[in-house]
Amino acid sequence: MKYDSRKERRVLRHLRIRAKVNGTAERPRMAIMVSNKHIHVQFIDDEKGVTIASLSTEGHEKKKNLASASLLGNRAVEVAREKGIKQVIVDRGGYKFHGRVKAVVDAVVKAGLVAGATTEEK
Repeated sequence: MKYDSRKERRVLRHLRIRAKVNGTAERPRMAIMVSNKHIHVQFIDDEKGVTIASLSTEGHEKKKNLASASLLGNRAVEVAREKGIKQVIVDRGGYKFHGRVKAVVDAVVKAGLVAGATTEEK
């Protein structure tokens, strides 16, 4: 079966990543999603099927550039600490690990929150 569109290929990559990455209460999955206008981050406990916290650039940043991605990463660390999250595992959502996705993760890593990443990101 051939998939031609970029979206279909991204979804397939995301499914492969999700087969390897699961979040727990102690170490939730930090899911990153980049839309046409905004960047979204969620902390998810896959065992319970619950979103612990979510935030995005919606209402805060007008552009979805590297600077706003770094700010989102810093805000994500603050929200995670408020919720008692000390470690996360990164789910890049099928996106390539560069640009805005990397900026979010770099900001989170700099704060010492990321403990694991998918094999594709290493």
